[in-house]
Amino acid sequence: MSSSRIKILIINFFLLSFIISVKLFYWQIISGEKLSAQAESQYQSLRVIPGSRGLIHTSDNFPIINNREIYNLFINQQRDYSLSGENLDRLVAILEPDETLKEKMKIEIKNKFENRDLAWSYLAKSIVKEQKQSIENLKIKGLDFESEEKRDYPEASMSAHLLGFVGKNSIGSNQGYFGLEGYYDRELRSRSGTIEMEKDAFGISIPIGKTVENQAIVGRDLYLYLDRGIQFMVEEKLKLALTKYGAKAGLVVIIDPKTGGLISSASFPNYDPGNYSSTDRMLFPDPVVSQTFEPGSVFKVLVMASALNEGVIKVDEQCSQCFGPRVIGEYTVRTWDDKYHPNSTMTEILQHSDNIGMVYVAEKLGRQKLYRDLNNFGIGQLTNVDLTGEINIPLRSPEKWADIDLATISFGQGVAVTPIEMVSAVGAIANGGKLLEPHAVNKITDSEKTMEIRPKIIRQPITETTAKVMTELMVSATQYGEAKWAAPKGYRIAGKTGTAQIPIAGHYDSQKTIASFVGFAPADNPKFVMLVSLTEPTSSPWGSETAAPLWFDIAKEIFKIRGILPS
Repeated sequence: MSSSRIKILIINFFLLSFIISVKLFYWQIISGEKLSAQAESQYQSLRVIPGSRGLIHTSDNFPIINNREIYNLFINQQRDYSLSGENLDRLVAILEPDETLKEKMKIEIKNKFENRDLAWSYLAKSIVKEQKQSIENLKIKGLDFESEEKRDYPEASMSAHLLGFVGKNSIGSNQGYFGLEGYYDRELRSRSGTIEMEKDAFGISIPIGKTVENQAIVGRDLYLYLDRGIQFMVEEKLKLALTKYGAKAGLVVIIDPKTGGLISSASFPNYDPGNYSSTDRMLFPDPVVSQTFEPGSVFKVLVMASALNEGVIKVDEQCSQCFGPRVIGEYTVRTWDDKYHPNSTMTEILQHSDNIGMVYVAEKLGRQKLYRDLNNFGIGQLTNVDLTGEINIPLRSPEKWADIDLATISFGQGVAVTPIEMVSAVGAIANGGKLLEPHAVNKITDSEKTMEIRPKIIRQPITETTAKVMTELMVSATQYGEAKWAAPKGYRIAGKTGTAQIPIAGHYDSQKTIASFVGFAPADNPKFVMLVSLTEPTSSPWGSETAAPLWFDIAKEIFKIRGILPS
């Protein structure tokens, strides 16, 4: 063999070795992970195990939101499948109760069985266990089920706004929206698990093959302050009141003044969280945290408390301006009933709900002090309640207040609050002057630990002494004010009515009002603080004739449920 041939062979040998080395380097180093994954997919099957979303319990440990298993029915066209005419009729009878839609469903199912191009195709979604069993009994070839969990509401639409709902997000995963479901979505959400199994050349799992299982992680459970018995009673009475007083909407919110816990929260109109997709989206936000209103005369208790705390007035001090209407610039301020009470004391000003008297109090306070004290009560600020969608409207700077603004704010006009903001501020009076952060959730639990959400004091806007004095003024307003006729006998209730005109296009509608009542009981050892609000009652515009009777009616039932005896 000539030397030239040997050289060519050696060169080819090294060239071939180089090519093989490069190829091996590419396969093992550059594309190693990709090829390994492809190989793995050929001999391993992956099954996703969905986890369960956390439950939500009321204060008596009742699961007010539960999970139930539902099923999606589909044709697995990778298997042998067939459907006789008789079984088609039986299948449709199980799936569709509406006679007018059965023929249409028959045609759709028949077409799907005849279409051999798809690997699988859905016949029905969200069928219940009983339907699944009936379909299985038909023994139709090629039908398969996939299971998933759906939120279940044992108490139907009760507490809908507070709870929120679970829907699909943009990537098709379950997500909580509004209320507690939205706020605590990360805690409630589960983590899916997986099972990896070896499979043979036909794609069938090998029983003795290697199996790797990653357990699904269940979502955390929430335990609420919500009293289920009180909540049910409140919703029933609120619905009756809306009809009785011809109101457009209404709400009731009740907190425990010592913890800030939400005992009850009800709003109407509401919706069914189990069927949210057929609901007007405008009903989803919770009015307790997502709507503001001008509070009217219920706001007077905060202004009066501030003036007492600042020492600019005394309880027995007489109002030197209360003999008639007040002219402030181009405006005239009058009392709600156009009756005037010269030389009224501070106690009598609240009893009469006297606007002129409150202007006197506000002028004693001055803009800077009133602004500061209202901020200390949390007015114009978020309460940080653990519910989705809370809003706030900050107080305007006192430098921008005209004289008439100082006057109108004193009786709750020209200022906007949310119901949770108002009830929390009054809760500070009930709680010895301490303002607490409101909370719906008492504790969060999982399989390993329990996390309690302890009461949080935000600040102390008034002293304990001022709180006691203010409580007595509110008791007097309940016993001798315009709603005294409806107050339950034998109980010391600290409260105040409110009637606010609704601002429309830069002026106030003289015909439409928001009627309200806020208060706490028993006055000497408060167990609850409650705000009742009715929007546009038509039987009477006054809070004393609509919201106050509803407040007292609910309070009577709470006294029974909680075993609170008359004093």
